[in-house]
Amino acid sequence: MRGTTVTAPWTWEYDRYDPQTERLVEALCTLGNGRFATRGAAPETPAGPVHYPATYAAGCSNRLTSHVAGQQVDNEDMVNLPNWTALRYRCVADGGLPGDWLTPDDPGMLHYEVVLDLRRGTLTRHMLFQGGRGRRLGVTHVRVVHMGDPYLAAQRTTFHAYGWSGLIEVESGLDGDVANAGVERYSGLDGHHLTEHRTGFAPHGVAWIACRTTSSRTEIALAVRTVTRPRAPVMTSRTAAGTVRTYRLPVAPRRSATVVKTAALYTSLDRPAGDLLPRAIAHASRAPGFPALLTAQRSAWERLWEQGELTVSGEAGRILRLHLFHVLQTLSPHTAELDVGVPARGLHGEAYRGHVFWDELFVLPYITLHFPEVARALLMYRHRRLPAARDAARLAGQSGAMFPWQSGSSGQEESQALHLNPRSGRWLPDHSHLQRHVGSAIALNVCRYGRATGDTGFLYGPGAEILLEIARFWAGAAVYDAQRGRYRIRGVLGPDEYHDAYPAAAEPGIDDNAYTNVMAAWVINQGLELLDELPPARRTELTERLALDRGALEHWEEVSRRLYVPFHRGVISQFEGYGDLAELDWAAYRARYGDVRRLDRILEAEGDTVNRYQASKQADVMMLGYLFRPAELYGLFARLGYRLDDAVWRATVAYYLPRTSHGSTLSSLVHGWVLARQRDPDAWKYCEEALLGDVTDIQGGTTGEGIHLGAMAGTLDLAERGVTGLETGPEGLYIDPVPLRDMEPVAFTLCHRGHRGVRVRLLHGRFGITVPESRHGPLALMLPGEQAVAVAAGDEQWFRLPVD
Repeated sequence: MRGTTVTAPWTWEYDRYDPQTERLVEALCTLGNGRFATRGAAPETPAGPVHYPATYAAGCSNRLTSHVAGQQVDNEDMVNLPNWTALRYRCVADGGLPGDWLTPDDPGMLHYEVVLDLRRGTLTRHMLFQGGRGRRLGVTHVRVVHMGDPYLAAQRTTFHAYGWSGLIEVESGLDGDVANAGVERYSGLDGHHLTEHRTGFAPHGVAWIACRTTSSRTEIALAVRTVTRPRAPVMTSRTAAGTVRTYRLPVAPRRSATVVKTAALYTSLDRPAGDLLPRAIAHASRAPGFPALLTAQRSAWERLWEQGELTVSGEAGRILRLHLFHVLQTLSPHTAELDVGVPARGLHGEAYRGHVFWDELFVLPYITLHFPEVARALLMYRHRRLPAARDAARLAGQSGAMFPWQSGSSGQEESQALHLNPRSGRWLPDHSHLQRHVGSAIALNVCRYGRATGDTGFLYGPGAEILLEIARFWAGAAVYDAQRGRYRIRGVLGPDEYHDAYPAAAEPGIDDNAYTNVMAAWVINQGLELLDELPPARRTELTERLALDRGALEHWEEVSRRLYVPFHRGVISQFEGYGDLAELDWAAYRARYGDVRRLDRILEAEGDTVNRYQASKQADVMMLGYLFRPAELYGLFARLGYRLDDAVWRATVAYYLPRTSHGSTLSSLVHGWVLARQRDPDAWKYCEEALLGDVTDIQGGTTGEGIHLGAMAGTLDLAERGVTGLETGPEGLYIDPVPLRDMEPVAFTLCHRGHRGVRVRLLHGRFGITVPESRHGPLALMLPGEQAVAVAAGDEQWFRLPVD
């Protein structure tokens, strides 16, 4: 990996400065605590083409109106908050005249190193500058966003003089003159979200800024305490949107100087409500010193790593640890206290505007097994937006709940009306809001959470309301086609996203997307099963409130068994008519363009459209093989009246493999998982690509705009549920390991229906499980060959697995 040095399994290092990849470094070196996060930008650097310092608070968003391509466009964005890290410095010459401000872009920089310590949650940046007369200045920044105290962050800067004595002039800034400008293709949109700035100074070296967002009216208060060693006189100045504290610090070969900034961030989204600015100032003033903050940070991360344990050997394990680090920084136990969903790009950048898509489908399996309270909170984000989903369904002439493809603060549809093709420079209509399948992903997570945790309070309460309203939507959206004797769902988009219309069609949407229809049938059936499981009083309450009389439930049963799934040439069709589309000359396009991941942009720039071709952006039909084991999948099709077996499924997989461009980081993950289940030797190729997606910025510039949280969490799930074949349910744990030698041995802990800290290990054909002492009794385990065993609390057992 370019620009990295592997020295230890718990550190991620960049050993040289490269302006071309600096934004990638900043994203991958983001520090967060589940409540807010700060990108890993050097504090000396203002926002520009190379650097992008930014801080984001979970759930802090704002809506702005822009004028693009002759249209008025409204967008809600995760807001870039005032920059608390800003600090610049320069050497003062013998005559008292300061030199140039030093940055990583200075031609006199001799050494540059960035070290992200995953175990402790710290970011360290070392630089060495060469000045006139052989003077050298060493600068070390250490930064934390505190996992123990979710309101605090801190940064310590140390200056070392080599071969000279003199002064360093330091400006410690608090900059509120920021905008959302981290994604180049959004540059035509308004990004100025903050207004009504107030700034000032308080005792104990504290500077502060207060402001609010322009339309959501979210208040922000940020206070920063700056302490120097040695102490030095300070000059203060204010601007309309910021503060500066200026010091001149003496340095000598054996006498370093240190500047520590400790920040306290509050927003009006915090509970309990109160006067934010006094709280921020008091918190910054009373915060412990930097050494104590580091000690507490280490302890907080130790607890987190223990609960979230996942150990895989080798380089795969090292990358998985980085992925886990970023998942935990975005969705920590602190997140459970907030009203937020799963941001597709984490709290690491502004791509996708901080919106919530279907990525929780790939994120919640890991979170549920390790941090069930966080998983429950993320599902409650959806429940609180159930009224908005009901309204959306009614406006579309449907019943039930229609969740949006892109969700934000309110739960209304946040998908953009236009998107820019950077290759052609044209703004084009965006029809991605037709991806109704997001509701099925939410329903699946509700069911899986309920099975894994046994949390009937959620499953029979908010969970039942979510599941039944999504089932009601699908039952109403399916229209009977007498000619086929089947129900059809028309005018939608599948996960593929490339195909948003039929060639030359006047209206967007395609019909009978196989993934959408099969998942709709599954959701309706799950709704029926849950109704049978509910306590009688709760069942009566819900059926009366949702008007689910006997006739309605009989209709549900019929739709769940008679939804249409298209086939062509002996394989499942991605959608009705897919097999009639033209074949693409993939070799010619790869020869001409090299990377064809965004084939849609290439074709549009040529005046063509991907709608004409059998070409998919990402896994679509194959998503079914990702979500369900073969036996389950074949059972789903049998219930629908279709024959699906190993031969047909393998032919389907083989059909779509060469017709997929992998324009999404999720695609290689899904393909790797499906091929691993088939014991296909090519499985690891796709799994490895999923691991490297963000680390190597495989899509060419996208990671710098924010990490891909779904893909990162999905690789964790691959190492846990994928490799072990683990599924959870009321009857216990089901185990059916899949050989992926590059991800073995593997060990992790999990929570299951009251059992916490259950340890699972897969080692060279042997499976081990340790169940801690608890009041929940033995843990049931189903092994390959339908071998049922019970592992007693406080016991450890090992099993030899059958050889393929």
